[in-house]
Order: sequence, then C-alpha cells, then structure tokens
Amino acid sequence: MKALLLVLLALAAAVGLAAALLLRSATAAGVQQAGAAADGGSFYDLKTRTLAGEPASLDVYKGKVVLVVNTASKCGLTPQYEGLEKLHRELGGAGFAVLGFPSNDFMGQEPGTPEEIRAFCDAKYQVTFPLFEKVAVKGDAKCDLYRFLTAGGLEEPTWNFTKYLIGRDGRVIARFGPRTAPDAPDLRAAIDAALRL
Repeated sequence: MKALLLVLLALAAAVGLAAALLLRSATAAGVQQAGAAADGGSFYDLKTRTLAGEPASLDVYKGKVVLVVNTASKCGLTPQYEGLEKLHRELGGAGFAVLGFPSNDFMGQEPGTPEEIRAFCDAKYQVTFPLFEKVAVKGDAKCDLYRFLTAGGLEEPTWNFTKYLIGRDGRVIARFGPRTAPDAPDLRAAIDAALRL
C-alpha cells in the first residue's frame, strides 16, 4: 500500500511538472497564462443571454473545460468557425464546450442581427456549439464575462477569435491570441491537459 501511495505521489508530481512545462512553452509562444482572478469568482457565477435573447447561466457548464471565443462573421479569421465546430464535435462528449460570443468591437465585423448571425453560422459552417448575445469585449463597455476573463491580468481581446480557456473549476487557465487556430498544437495540448485534471 505504501509503495502504491509513493507511485501515485510521483505520478501527481510528474503531471504537475508536465503542466507547468506546457504552460511555460505556451507562454513563450504568445499564449498568456492566467493569474488569480481579482475577486476569486467563478466563470459559473456569470449570467448572459443566448443569441435568441433568452437568459442563460454559465453554471450549466460546471465541471467542463470551456473555450470562450469572441466571434465575427465578416473577418479574415471567420473560417476559424470550422475548426471550433470540429473541436466541439470531437471533444464535446469528453467534458469540453466551445462558447461563441459575437462582437462588433473590431472594425464593425459583426454587424448582423442575432437572426442574421445564426443564419450565417448555420449555412456557412453548420455551427452547433452555443452562440450567445452580441457583446462588447474590450474597453469600458466590455460585458461582465470579459471583465471576468481579464480580471486575472490577461489581455483583452486584440481582435476577433481571441480564445480564453476555462478549467473545470471555473477559473481562467490561459488566453490564446486571434491567430491561434483551433487546431494549433499549443491550444490542443492545453485543452487536453485541462481535460485530464
């Protein structure tokens, strides 16, 4: 029994070291690791609205690893919808969720109504992951969700398709820039590591 305990402790230490090395290499590649949130709150405490305007509580994602993405329909990065949908379909059953938050903050690249956004996403990319109301993601007008995401010192989105990874505990793990594709090795490694915890 004592030997088993020592093996488990060694394994836990190795996993912790691997996660630290992963995050260190990700930071060197332009990924920001999150610090502690200023108020100690949880992602699951937040409320928002669906794209259809219905009240939505993020506590339905409790215990899941979540990727929050600010989206836009008229951006050079809009094809990332395809990769996000692939992640959603591939990992959805493993406790992972992609959440899209349309935003018109960057050069008016999401001017559509909720109905137009939904129709575009359905027709062009067959998006099945949840889309929420159009929100402000930067500056004084940014919504509560993006205030939470940046409270630990992470940078605000600098463009459409900035990604924030949330752990099962509701804390922000890291921020990935807009040009980090959904299938980028550093993003996928961080998602896989979070799913193992």
